[in-house]
Amino acid sequence: MRHVLPVLTVLIAIIALWYGAAVGLNRAWVYDQASRAGVEPASGLALVAETWNQERPVLPAPHQVAGELVKTTFGMAPTSKRSLVYHGWVTLSATLLGFVMGTVLGILLAVGILHNRAMDMSVMPWAIASQTIPILAIAPMIIVVLNSVGLQGLVPKAIISAYLSFFPVVVGMVKGLRSPDQMQLDLLKTYNASAGAAFWKLRLPASMPYLFTSLKVGMAASLVGAIVGELPTGAVAGLGARLLSGSYYGQTVQIWAALFAAAIVAAGMVMLIGLMERRTLRKMGMAR
Repeated sequence: MRHVLPVLTVLIAIIALWYGAAVGLNRAWVYDQASRAGVEPASGLALVAETWNQERPVLPAPHQVAGELVKTTFGMAPTSKRSLVYHGWVTLSATLLGFVMGTVLGILLAVGILHNRAMDMSVMPWAIASQTIPILAIAPMIIVVLNSVGLQGLVPKAIISAYLSFFPVVVGMVKGLRSPDQMQLDLLKTYNASAGAAFWKLRLPASMPYLFTSLKVGMAASLVGAIVGELPTGAVAGLGARLLSGSYYGQTVQIWAALFAAAIVAAGMVMLIGLMERRTLRKMGMAR
């Protein structure tokens, strides 16, 4: 209870501010409608009620977003084109494929950087520089190039996801593989341990906490990449497509519901990685 109370306090404060902002941003529409009808605009609680229940509000109220989430998640068949379960699975598929690709690439680059001075001096600066390019700028180019060679659908989105997710894995793994101190490395040398033995028995186990931390960041980045990859393609499925259709038709409640769905998916995947982290580190004797 001691840990839950601060979280609930912050959550209640955010919801209260959200409701207040909804009144401030949506009341202009109420005044405009009253002016067009030649009547006095609503005031007091009536004004608040109208700002919280508009069909296309500037800022939907929390209960509107929650209602849309429940309706499109549990109130429809998972295979329905209006179901967030359907769209969420499409985006999650690209996210997971891109995450795996980015993780494998990041680990391989980190191992190369550790053992090769030339890679350390060349690959790492290029990896850092690659993240300074806005993903919205290069995503359409990646889509066009891959379409020209016949790659469509899941793979282009996964590649964009991998582009965003590999970097935190590289940085985390390099830091983790270099985390053993010189005394530990010298001890292995006294036992005449090879570089391979030092890697598998010391460096790799020591890198596990760093790896799982970077995987959490990489998972969130991978989901962002999958959504961004859906935007320039005119996709009809996926959370990115849901955002696009909502923006086209002014369905702000739909947009916010899709955003929260993406956040829930990301939080669920990060929690799953956290569970794997605790079990792995516990088996390795690094956590209780």
